[in-house]
Amino acid sequence: MKIYNTLSGQKEDFQPRGKPVTMYVCGVTVYSSSHIGHAMSYIIFDTIRRYLEYRGYPVRYVQNFTDIDDKIINRANELGIAAIDLANRYIDEFLADSDALNIRRADVYPRATEEIPKIITIISGLVEKGFAYQSGGDVYFRVKKASGYGKLSHQSPDQMMAGARVEGSGKEHPLDFALWKGAKPGEPSWPSPWGDGRPGWHIECSAMSLKYLGETIDIHGGGQDLVFPHHENEIAQSESFTGAVPFVRYWLHNGLLQFGSEKMSKSLGNLVTIRELLQQHTADGLRLFVLSSHYRNPLTYSEEALDAAERGMERIRQALAVQPEPGGHPLDSRPFRQKFIEAMDDDFNTPQAIASLFDLVREVNRGGETKQNIAEAQNTLRELASVLGFSLKGKVGPSLDAVPFIELLAKTREDLRKAKQWALADQIRRELADRGIIIEDTPKGPQWKYRG
Repeated sequence: MKIYNTLSGQKEDFQPRGKPVTMYVCGVTVYSSSHIGHAMSYIIFDTIRRYLEYRGYPVRYVQNFTDIDDKIINRANELGIAAIDLANRYIDEFLADSDALNIRRADVYPRATEEIPKIITIISGLVEKGFAYQSGGDVYFRVKKASGYGKLSHQSPDQMMAGARVEGSGKEHPLDFALWKGAKPGEPSWPSPWGDGRPGWHIECSAMSLKYLGETIDIHGGGQDLVFPHHENEIAQSESFTGAVPFVRYWLHNGLLQFGSEKMSKSLGNLVTIRELLQQHTADGLRLFVLSSHYRNPLTYSEEALDAAERGMERIRQALAVQPEPGGHPLDSRPFRQKFIEAMDDDFNTPQAIASLFDLVREVNRGGETKQNIAEAQNTLRELASVLGFSLKGKVGPSLDAVPFIELLAKTREDLRKAKQWALADQIRRELADRGIIIEDTPKGPQWKYRG
């Protein structure tokens, strides 16, 4: 198995330190509803975890919650509620959304506010070793003292300066970052050797990873937007604290979900929440949409692509609904499983793995028509679909035989509209809608989708 490591910039043989494989994935900052950009990342790492286990690697998976942050405090103040109440509300919502997406629960979900003692221990150690310094009520990490800073993002100091937050007037160097922030009036705070305050963002993940997974972990995951400064800073503070012990063996970063020309994010406000999407699409449809692109590539959101994914899932469900012929010649599914494994062993190449799934779907359908015994092939299809996290739940769409007739009716309706035969066109649309087929008029012409 080969995995692309952001640190080295190339694919490497996967050689974990032992069992279980230790895996840490950066979680959400809980100040509003999670969106499908979040869903994309956690679907990807859920799939990676499932595949590692399929290949015989037990996995210990940790994913944090940032439950104290400027955005959380500001939003809570706007709503007139306590920051912790706001955070708990969106943690519960996130977990419910993850369950709805068939994302398996992490082994541990540590929260920043519950890890203050460990955070203070690490900051104290960094101060004692000269890697951090107090400035007023704040504590900063001394970046110039960290050897190899910039090795993950492959950036020069000038490039890092351009992307850094130049915050705080008491810093020795503009790239120094906050480990502890002094308390402000009316904000949540905790006692510390440097006065009341709260942790900085970057130190949270180091503390949680070190506590729950040890000094060196096998896989650390997150979106590409976290490479710098978040993950770069994690390396610096973690390795400085432990004495240059390698913090992470394999850094994995997923591409970002694009909405038009920009990434989808809470701060930009151009988002579709997970709950909004699940009102119109199935969890399996979203998962197929995400996994049809390689995890390191950006992915552009569109309703057309999601509708295509829904139709793809219907093809899989239809193949599993075909009745096997008990006395027929058995269909050999082993070549399809082998192609699936070869694809996934190559840096989790889910597009190629999915292609092997649909090759198997085609053979199952063909085997059903020729009276072969397809039962074992269907079991293989279920097995591999489960490895990718498909629940195979949801309403089965129209049969494949019906699709050409639906498209013919959609075209006929369009011809009637051009002929201004509005009543007949509307009648076709209503009749199809009664059977769960929704026709939408788009700039590219009429598009249909199944809603059950």
